[in-house]
Amino acid sequence: MSIERQAHGRIVQAVHGRQAAPRDLDFEAGLDAFLRQAYSREGLIELYGRFCTGDGTIDALMRRAIWRTLAGRCGAGLRVGSGAAFRHAETFSIGEGVFIGAQACIQGRFDGHCTIGNHVWIGPQAFLDARDLFLGDHVGWGPGAKLLGSTHTGVPHDIPIIQTDLEIKPVRIEAWADIGTNAVILPGVTIGKGAIVGAGAVVASDVPAFAIVAGVPARLLRWRTPEEAEEVEKVLANEG
Repeated sequence: MSIERQAHGRIVQAVHGRQAAPRDLDFEAGLDAFLRQAYSREGLIELYGRFCTGDGTIDALMRRAIWRTLAGRCGAGLRVGSGAAFRHAETFSIGEGVFIGAQACIQGRFDGHCTIGNHVWIGPQAFLDARDLFLGDHVGWGPGAKLLGSTHTGVPHDIPIIQTDLEIKPVRIEAWADIGTNAVILPGVTIGKGAIVGAGAVVASDVPAFAIVAGVPARLLRWRTPEEAEEVEKVLANEG
């Protein structure tokens, strides 16, 4: 191996992004039906606590069964890591082949909606404020990356901020986008198709399709392809 090759690392084939959605076991549909019949929503949440942190095969089986049973919709091939947490899963619509990493947290709201597309990968220790959230197909969400969907208004000023009303703003992460480790996406932001958000970036405004952004606050570094750059620049010029 040459010095140049060592310096630039090596390229290996992607795993999650290329594989077909894993098949659910034949008996899992029956297990889901049994859980719905035998347990209330509160009972399922309590049951989840028994299997939440285990690393065994049964623990993983029961985690995905309970997520499927509680979610408004859930496709095949869901995988849920140990310690993954949720709130108001009944507002979730989960596609096929979704991976949710260890200690990730997806926090919905009783009157909200969260859509997670097919083959989405959500890394360990991620936090998603999923009160009004859309994640498109094949989105990659880096470990520790955070998404905020709401802020306190801070009005009136003569009471604690945490007592003021919440303003919920939709967040949209379009298909193929990739969010880097420990990045932060702020309320109301749309990340365009195929865009890349660098590790540790703080994104406060929309990111165009196929753009690469990084920094605090996030700024455009370059476009992923010359063709896309030319197309987006034409659109921006026309809008201006």
